[in-house]
Amino acid sequence: MSDFTSGTPIEVKQGRNTNAAKREYGAYFVVIFFACLPLAAFTWALFALRNFRLPEKDPVQAAWSQAGIITPMIFQP
Repeated sequence: MSDFTSGTPIEVKQGRNTNAAKREYGAYFVVIFFACLPLAAFTWALFALRNFRLPEKDPVQAAWSQAGIITPMIFQP
């Protein structure tokens, strides 16, 4: 008699819910964005005072860019 149960596929549960992972990523992004915002405003003002012209990116764009760089580094395996 043969054992047919040895080759049956086993359902593997995903470790995390994708919605939960997106919410966690968004929460980290917001925290890092607000942490980068004062420093981005300071460097923007310092650049404007030293060079007598405005930088290409405003402080919000600079902070958004930094948060976009830093947040994925946290979620890398």
